[in-house]
Amino acid sequence: MRHAIARAIFACLHILLTLALPASGRRRKQATAPVPPPPYVSPWSRPWTGPTKEEAAEFFRRQAEADAVRQVLAEREHTLQDPAEHARQQERQRAAAYATLGIDYPYTYPGAPFPAEAFRTSA
Repeated sequence: MRHAIARAIFACLHILLTLALPASGRRRKQATAPVPPPPYVSPWSRPWTGPTKEEAAEFFRRQAEADAVRQVLAEREHTLQDPAEHARQQERQRAAAYATLGIDYPYTYPGAPFPAEAFRTSA
């Protein structure tokens, strides 16, 4: 019985010591030196740099393209002053959007060769 108690106490001490003390010997993990943080570089240590010639040209090219698109849209809006034409255009766009989803849209117009009921499906 004395040997069992001694072995139990020895096992507990062994576990406590291995947890508390660092490992030693050949299999010990090599301690790595901590890497110092990189030195602080102030953003004001070098002069302010502006855009390069190519960056400025790209900026002005994009601005000119945007202005051209705005001009085209303004002209298109001006030509669509007729409310009936605007409604027809919206209906065409709606039909195209439904077509991309695979849904039949009852797009009709006066004098169409088929009525709106031709689009009804029995589900």
